[in-house]
Amino acid sequence: MAKKQILVMNGPNLNLLGKREPEIYGHQTFEQYFEVLKDKYEHQVDLYYFQSNHEGLLIDKIHEVGFSFDGIVLNAGGFTHTSIALADAIAAVKTPTVEVHISNVHARESFRHHSYLSKNCTGIIVGFGLRGYDLAIQTFL
Repeated sequence: MAKKQILVMNGPNLNLLGKREPEIYGHQTFEQYFEVLKDKYEHQVDLYYFQSNHEGLLIDKIHEVGFSFDGIVLNAGGFTHTSIALADAIAAVKTPTVEVHISNVHARESFRHHSYLSKNCTGIIVGFGLRGYDLAIQTFL
């Protein structure tokens, strides 16, 4: 049986994990955590990682893998609350997407309570820290 292909995507400012607001996001970089995920799933999944602070590049990546991969795990960061274009990209492809947020966005500022992406995603994982990515990967297995 072929391994599943899953893309983990992070949006703006998530390249600063480990440095940015550690009281909310923790002290570990995403690259460190991604190595843990790759080790955990090495026999089941080919994991790929992409991060960009640019909305168009995130959309391009969704288009690139959206008809061939088995899943997308997406933390769109601040674009979650602003980007109709990202929501449209998710709706336009066949690959299912799970929306992930490290923090509990519903316990934060009110503008974070709305997601343009959620209606086009298979599910949403919120508030479990970096472990949310692991939980999202498990939904594709």
